[in-house]
Amino acid sequence: MTTRRDSVQSVERAFDLLEVLAKGEEVGVTELANLTGLVPSTAHRLLATLTKRGYVSQSTDSSRYALGYKVVEVANGLEHSLSRLRGLTRPHLESLQQATGETTNLVVLDSDRVIYVDQVEGTRSVRMFTIVGASAMAHTTASGKAIMAFADPGTVEALYAGKTLERLTPRTLTTVDELQEDLERIARRGYAIDNEEHEEGVSCVAAPVFDRKQRPCGAISISAPTARVVHGDTAELAGLLREHAAEISSALGNRGNGSAPDAP
Repeated sequence: MTTRRDSVQSVERAFDLLEVLAKGEEVGVTELANLTGLVPSTAHRLLATLTKRGYVSQSTDSSRYALGYKVVEVANGLEHSLSRLRGLTRPHLESLQQATGETTNLVVLDSDRVIYVDQVEGTRSVRMFTIVGASAMAHTTASGKAIMAFADPGTVEALYAGKTLERLTPRTLTTVDELQEDLERIARRGYAIDNEEHEEGVSCVAAPVFDRKQRPCGAISISAPTARVVHGDTAELAGLLREHAAEISSALGNRGNGSAPDAP
């Protein structure tokens, strides 16, 4: 396991353990050590600390480990911050789904990944959906690119400097220069497109949502088979998304124009 120079090894290892336990099943210390690449004695010490703090619990019957309720307490803080965004956005996702028949999503950016925090499933015979709570690499998604295009200068460089971006399909952007060029286009027109960059046969259009400080705090998107997005009504879908994104932004306290700049 490679550890970054600016990371604390013991903290990295503790999070490795928590991420394994997050899958939901009780796990023994030896298995946890094997799954995380730790020696059992190290895993045991870290688990003892996590158990003491309430982030991990140990069964008195089996001595196996599971997540503790402290995780729920910590997560509640994040849930509270997301609840207003989700509550304000939900009617717009429903309206977009009713207007298009396609799956609509609310997505937030978490480092170099996006998290799907809400969704209204499409009603058309062939429709796209993902699991709420699932994540994806930001550079492969329209939502991720829509947020990054309006983030603080230097965000992309900080996330991807010196890296080759992972390729998921033949259309995935794999260099920072390619990504930056696409983000510049997105910033000019106010919406982003994923043209089979995450999954072949599937495309997505997304528009950013801004908070009261003019920061992109999320994105709303429509995902569907490519023929209905890139080869179909891209401009119409983008227009609908931008209108709804502007209304959500205004409801969040955005006192600018409530949206990305008008497309040329």
